[in-house]
Amino acid sequence: MFVLNGVWDTILLKRNHHKIIFLRSLKTRIFLILLIVGLIPCISMRYAILQNYEQRAVDVRTTDVTTQLRILANHLITYHYLQDTSSEVINAEINQLSSLYDGRVMIINSDLRIVKDTYGISENKTIISEEVIRCIKGESDSKYDKDNGYIEMTIPITETVSFGDNPDTAERKERVRGVMLVSASTDSIRITMDILSRKALIVEMIVILAILIVSVLAAKALIKPFEKITEALNQAQEGYTDTPISVTDCLETEHIGDAFNRVLGRMKVLDDSRQEFVSNVSHELKTPITSMKVLADSLISQKDVPIEVYQEFMEDITKEVEREDKIITDLLSLVKMDRTAADLNIAEVDINILVELIMRRLRPIAQKRDVELVYESLRPVTAAVDEVKMTLVLSNLVENAVKYNKEHGWVKVTLDADHQFFTVVVADSGIGIPKESIDHIYERFYRVDKSRSREIGGTGLGLAITRSAILMHRGSIRVESVEGEGTTFTVRIPLSYIPV
Repeated sequence: MFVLNGVWDTILLKRNHHKIIFLRSLKTRIFLILLIVGLIPCISMRYAILQNYEQRAVDVRTTDVTTQLRILANHLITYHYLQDTSSEVINAEINQLSSLYDGRVMIINSDLRIVKDTYGISENKTIISEEVIRCIKGESDSKYDKDNGYIEMTIPITETVSFGDNPDTAERKERVRGVMLVSASTDSIRITMDILSRKALIVEMIVILAILIVSVLAAKALIKPFEKITEALNQAQEGYTDTPISVTDCLETEHIGDAFNRVLGRMKVLDDSRQEFVSNVSHELKTPITSMKVLADSLISQKDVPIEVYQEFMEDITKEVEREDKIITDLLSLVKMDRTAADLNIAEVDINILVELIMRRLRPIAQKRDVELVYESLRPVTAAVDEVKMTLVLSNLVENAVKYNKEHGWVKVTLDADHQFFTVVVADSGIGIPKESIDHIYERFYRVDKSRSREIGGTGLGLAITRSAILMHRGSIRVESVEGEGTTFTVRIPLSYIPV
C-alpha cells in the first residue's frame, strides 16, 4: 500500500510539474491571452444581443397589449360593461384579446369586484392587491415575470366627466370606473429566444474555432523569433559557433540578441584572459624551477667543487626558491581576493595608526634606496575595513612607489576624509608609467618594465591584488602618471562598509 501511494504521489508530482512547465511556456501564455481576448467579447456580445432582444420583445409586447387594452377600456365605458356584462360585442373582444395574447383578462369595477374573468373562475369575487389599488388611483403598471413566462399589466378604465352647465366652459376630469388586470403569455418570445440562442451558439462555436486557429497561428508567429534566439544560444552553448547572433524579427528579440552578444564578448575576453593567466602562471612558476635545475645540474656535473662556488650556487638557488615562494604567495592572495566579500573581517580600524605602521616598516627599504618617505595626515580617520587586506593595499602601493623610484627621490602619503569616504594618496617622483600601459597595470602578471621588475623581484600581481581588495571594500582606485616624472595613486574607501 505504501509503495502504491508513493508511486501515485510521484505520478501526481510529474503531472503537476508538466502543468507548471506548460503554463510557463511563452507560447502557451500568448495562446491563452489571445484566446481569452477573443472569447470574452464573443460571449459578452452573444449574451448582450439575446438580453437586448428579450427586453425589446417584452417592451413591444407590453406596448401592443397596452394599446389594445386602452381601446377596449373605451368600449367598456361606451357599452356600460361594468354595470351590464351581457354585451356580446365586448365579450367577443375580451375573449379575442385573451386568445390573441394567450393570456387572461379580468375586468374589475370600482368596488374591487371581478365582473369578468376569461378563465371563468374568479367572477363576482373581490380582489385586493397592491397593483389593483394603485390602478384605481390612476396608476397603470406592468411587470415581466421571466420565470413564469408572462407579462402582468393593470390598465385603468376611465370615464371623462364634465362639471358645469355650460358645455363650453365645463371642467372635464378623468374618473376611474374600474381596472383591467391582464396576464399576457411570453411563450412566443421564449421560443424565439431559444431559436436565436441555438443559432448564436452555432455562430459562437464557429467564431471560437476561428479564434483558436488564429491564436495558434499568432502564438507561433510571435514565438518564432524567440525560438531562433534559443537555437542560436544552444549552438553557442554546444560550441558550434561563436559568431554574434542577430534576430531582427522584432525589437525585443533584437535587444535580447544585442545583450547576449555583449555577454558573449565578455565571455570571450574572460576566456582569453584566463588562458593568458594560465600561460603566465606556468611561465612564472617554471622560470625559477628552470634556474634552480640549471644551477643544480652545474653543481652535479662538476667534481671537487670549491666551497665558495658551492655556497654561491646555493645562494642563487635560495633566491630562486624565495622568488617561487613569493609568486605562490601572491597567487594564493589573488585567489582569496576573487572570493565573495563575505570573507572580509570588518572591524573599526584607526587608519592613521595603520598608515604610520606601514610607513615605519617600509622606511628601512626606502633608506636603502635613498628615497625620502613623507606622511601627512589631514585629520583623524576611523573606518570599518578588513585590516589585513587594507594593510596589503597600502603596503603594495607604498612599496611599489619606493622600488620604482629614482635615486634621491621621494614618496608622499596623504590621508584625508570626508563624511562618507577616506582617501589615501600615494605620490612619488619615480620613473612613471607610459601612457599606453596605464590601462593594463591592474592585469595579472603585467609588467611595464619586465627587466626591472625581475631585477627588483616583482611578480606582476601586486596591483591586481590591490585593486581586488579595494573593490571588495566597495572602494575605487585611480592613477595619474607622467613617464619620467612620477606616479600618483588615489585610493577612496567608504568609512562604513555596507554589504550587498
